[in-house]
Amino acid sequence: MPSTEKILNLQPLGFPWATIDPFLFCVYHDDAYPRGNAHLGPDASLAGRDLGQDFAGKDGWRMYHGLRVPGFPSHPHRGFETVTIVRKGLIDHADSLGAAARFGDGDVQWLTAGKGIVHSEMFPLLKQDAANPLELFQIWLNLPAKNKMVPPRFTMFWSEKIPRRVDRDADGKATEVCCIAGCLGDASSPLSPLAPVSPLAPPPDSWASQPDADVAIWTIKMAPAARWTLPAAATPAARRQLYFFKGVSVTIAGQNISKHAAIELAGSQAVELVNGPKTSEFLLLQGKPIAEPVAQYGPFVMNTQAEIHQAYADYRATEFGGWPWADNAPVHGSAHARFAKHADGKTETLQAQNAEQ
Repeated sequence: MPSTEKILNLQPLGFPWATIDPFLFCVYHDDAYPRGNAHLGPDASLAGRDLGQDFAGKDGWRMYHGLRVPGFPSHPHRGFETVTIVRKGLIDHADSLGAAARFGDGDVQWLTAGKGIVHSEMFPLLKQDAANPLELFQIWLNLPAKNKMVPPRFTMFWSEKIPRRVDRDADGKATEVCCIAGCLGDASSPLSPLAPVSPLAPPPDSWASQPDADVAIWTIKMAPAARWTLPAAATPAARRQLYFFKGVSVTIAGQNISKHAAIELAGSQAVELVNGPKTSEFLLLQGKPIAEPVAQYGPFVMNTQAEIHQAYADYRATEFGGWPWADNAPVHGSAHARFAKHADGKTETLQAQNAEQ
């Protein structure tokens, strides 16, 4: 319900989290997976789980649609983008373009589905002598009508190159902001060894690439009792949702919030956050609304129901290029190294790491 002129709406976190235009969907996965087995699945009994549709959270983790390895076997998308932020653990990606990747521990994948792509997202449990926690956000960002049928592509933002900024208040208490999209002051400058010289560029057909869209995707971590001011959005028309998902309490614009919540803030105004006695974490989603009709059914997001029917017809006819993998839930071996193999043959290889945002 509306609260103050700066807090426009406040509601409890659900599943998925409530979003506002230009965002379509936001889900937070936090799974305490046990040690892995020889097949990169959980070294634990799967009895009592609704395999293929396991979302119950038994023992603190889920198989989702996976039968042997947790995750999401091959499925199609059209008409929007997925932004996957992996805070802990690893994801194995494969798609109908022939691209593949293993990413995680701070990495971000930005997938433009465009006119259609099929992909899988599996969660390999590589450690056989220790637990395999997985923590991630998946965010769906809409595409404007003119870009809904662009060629699909995926982009990797490796953790080492994502801009981060640490601000300290008058008492020296830190607030760390990780900028996956959008800039916070000089967050795009080389403030630390992890920061790049220039800001990350979203995919060219993304709404986030429009100069006046003012899309921001930030994670924010506040030390106990830290004070920090979220600046006003650069574009007055931008809307913003702040998700308080870890911590005990926080005061926002003078209002104490003691339960995890989705808080819609007025984008045109700066807002002071005063953290409670424990470390708190937030996700910020911000952007100028696309303000076009949304027709969504399952994995397709278009502007009209006729376009949704066409999407299903196209998928049945072409499978968006077909599935070039031996099974519908491929994993990429037992090596811990992160990598990406793009559809054009370009490859990137990085060392494993245990960074946590």
